[in-house]
Amino acid sequence: MDILGPFPPAKGQVKFLLVAVDHFTKWIEAEPVATITTNNVQKFFWKNVITRFRIPYALITDNGLQFTDRRFNEFLAELGIKHKMTSVEHPQSNGQAEAANKVILKELKRRLGQAKGAWPEHLPEILWAYRCTPQSSTRETPFRLTYGTDAMIPVEVGEPSLRRTMFNNQINEEALNVELDLVEEARDQALIMMEACRARLSRKHRTKVKPREFQTGDLVWRVTGEARKDKAQGKLAPNWDGPYRIMHNLQNGAYKLEELSGKSIPRTWNATHLKHYFS
Repeated sequence: MDILGPFPPAKGQVKFLLVAVDHFTKWIEAEPVATITTNNVQKFFWKNVITRFRIPYALITDNGLQFTDRRFNEFLAELGIKHKMTSVEHPQSNGQAEAANKVILKELKRRLGQAKGAWPEHLPEILWAYRCTPQSSTRETPFRLTYGTDAMIPVEVGEPSLRRTMFNNQINEEALNVELDLVEEARDQALIMMEACRARLSRKHRTKVKPREFQTGDLVWRVTGEARKDKAQGKLAPNWDGPYRIMHNLQNGAYKLEELSGKSIPRTWNATHLKHYFS
C-alpha cells in the first residue's frame, strides 16, 4: 500500500491517490483523496480491500506517518493483520505498489495533456487497463487470477469476439464452471512463474550491483528528498546535500549520520541514499 501525489487539485480538492496492490494477483485498488490522514487511509483500506475481498494476512507499507500512526496499527492488530513496514536496509521492498504507481503516472501523463485537473476522471479506465493486462511476473491478468475468468473488454463490443457471437446460456454456464475448477491450477502456475521471475531478477541484480560501503568517520553526501528541496529553485535544486559524517555503521547498508559539528541526524539512512564526499 502506498500514497501517490500530490497531483494538480481536482474537483473536491483531491490531490493525492491511495494505492493498494495484491502481492500475488497484482490486482490494484486506488482512490483519490484530498488529504492523506490516518483516518482516510483506514477508510480506504476497509472499503476497498477488506469489505471487497477479505482480511489480508499482511500489509506492506513504507514508514509514512499515516502508516506508523498508533490508531491505524491498533486497527490492523484487531483484525489480525501483520503490518510489515519497509526497512532502511531494503527500501525497495514495497516495490509492488511502486511499480503500479509508475504505470498510473505514465498513463495519467499520456492521457491528460494540459487538462491536469481532470486526472480523477481518467483513473477508472487506467485501473481497468491495468487489471486486464497480463503481468510479466505471472503471465496472467490480475482480473483472471482474482475472479477465475477473463474480463469482457470494451473492444469486444465494437468487434464481436467468438464468445459474444456464439453465446449460449447453457454453454456459457458450463464454461464458467470449468474455469472456476481450473482457477486454482492457474494460480499455482502463476505462482511458479512469479517465483521464477523473482529468481531471475535476483541473479541479474547481484551481478550488476556493486555494494556501496562506508566506514565510521567517512564524509558523505546525502540524497536530497523532494520534501527537503528548495521549492524556489525548482528543477535546479541540488540532488545532494552535505557533507555529513558516518556516525555508526548499523550493518546491512544502514547508517547513522551526524553533521560536521557533531549534531546527530534523525533516523537511519540506507547506502543507496549516500555517496562518498571527496574534498
